[in-house]
Amino acid sequence: MRDTVRGRSKDLHAVSLLIVYTLSKGLGISPLEILQMPQSMVMDLLYMHRAVEELKAEEIKKISKKVK
Repeated sequence: MRDTVRGRSKDLHAVSLLIVYTLSKGLGISPLEILQMPQSMVMDLLYMHRAVEELKAEEIKKISKKVK
């Protein structure tokens, strides 16, 4: 599973579990809700979640540079 999180796994089952887990935690919804969504919506939400997380990381980096 660690390889999956690091992007080194080709195990499709593990990758799909990671996607469901990520969206479930990120959106605060049940994994079952994600499993019932169309695949295109899941991927759109995953891309959106990634963009938001990248923005958060950039802001944290800016603030930490100011503090130093």
